[in-house]
Amino acid sequence: GYFITKRELKRTQSLVATEQTNQKVLTFSQLFVEKVLKAENEVNFDTRLQLENAVRDLNDQEILDHWNKFVDSKTQAEAQTATKNLLGILVKKIR
Repeated sequence: GYFITKRELKRTQSLVATEQTNQKVLTFSQLFVEKVLKAENEVNFDTRLQLENAVRDLNDQEILDHWNKFVDSKTQAEAQTATKNLLGILVKKIR
């Protein structure tokens, strides 16, 4: 009974960790869409800070790399490509 319970606990812990990651990715994705993609004006400092903190809270280097490419975009075309790539990786990360 002990080993079965221990195995179930590990499985449950894994599911909880996955759910927490999914929730963080969804929260960041929603924030990005609402504050960046739907923005009528330039994104202000507080919003950028909120987004930066949210993306770092994900603890995912691949997402952070895509975020940095978006932030470092020099042209409209670069920003559009970076946005597509960022959204693509966010969707991919949801399990």
